Amino acid sequence: METKYVAFSTQKGGAGKTTMTVLIASYLHYVKGYNVAVIDCDFPQYSIMDMRKRDVEMTLSNDYYKQMAYRQMTALDKKGYIILESKPEEALENAERLKKEPLDFIFFDLPGTVNSAGVLRTLSRMDYIFAPISADRVVLTSTLRFVTNINENLITVGRSDIKGLHLFWNMVDGREKTELYGVYEKIISELGLNLMKTFVPDRKCFRRELPTSGKAIFRSTLFPADKQLVSNSNLQELTEEMLSIIK
Repeated sequence: METKYVAFSTQKGGAGKTTMTVLIASYLHYVKGYNVAVIDCDFPQYSIMDMRKRDVEMTLSNDYYKQMAYRQMTALDKKGYIILESKPEEALENAERLKKEPLDFIFFDLPGTVNSAGVLRTLSRMDYIFAPISADRVVLTSTLRFVTNINENLITVGRSDIKGLHLFWNMVDGREKTELYGVYEKIISELGLNLMKTFVPDRKCFRRELPTSGKAIFRSTLFPADKQLVSNSNLQELTEEMLSIIK
C-alpha cells in the first residue's frame, strides 16, 4: 500500500484533533499492525512530541510499564512509531524523507489556523482529512466554514491531492446523540459535506495518559489504548470506518 497522508484538522482549538491523532496512530500501529509515523507541526509547543517524552520518562521510571513495553516489543517485533517535529511549511519535505521507511500512514498534526505559514499548502497534499466537530454552535460554525473553504477552494477545483474530507462527531455528551444533532446533520448534508457514521462520546478516558500507579492506559504514543476503555469509546469503530474510507 502506498503511504497515505492523513490529518485530523479543524480551525478550532480544543476540538480533539491532537488527541485523535495519537489515539488512531497508536491503534493502527500497535493493534492493527500498520507502520505509522506522525509529523508534529504544532509549533512551537509540539504537543505530541512532548507526550512522547512524558511516555518515555514514565516507562523508564516505572517497572510496570517497563515490563509492558518489553512484552509489547517482543510480541510485535516493532518499536514505537516515529514522531518528527516540523514547522508546517517544512512538513511535506520531511514526510518525503520519512517515506524511505516502509510506512502505511503518515499523520500530520497541524496548527488550528490555515493562516499559519504552510498549513494550507500542507493540507492540500493530504490524501484524507478528518475533521472532528462538536454540538457547540461556535465550534460547529467555525469548523463548517473551515471544511467548506477546503472543499470549495481546493477539492472541487482540483487544486489538491485530497481524496476524502470527512466530518465526525466528537465529545458527544451521553451515550446517544440528541435531536439537536439531527438538525446540525441536515445542515451538513445541505452543504454537501461527508459525515461519518461513528461518533465519539465524551469520556474522561480521552484525557488519560500514563498514570503513575500502573492503571489502564488510554492516550499514549508508546502503547495502544486499554481494551476495556476502548469498548466504551467507539475508537475501534471509528478506526475501522476510517480504514474503509481510505481503502
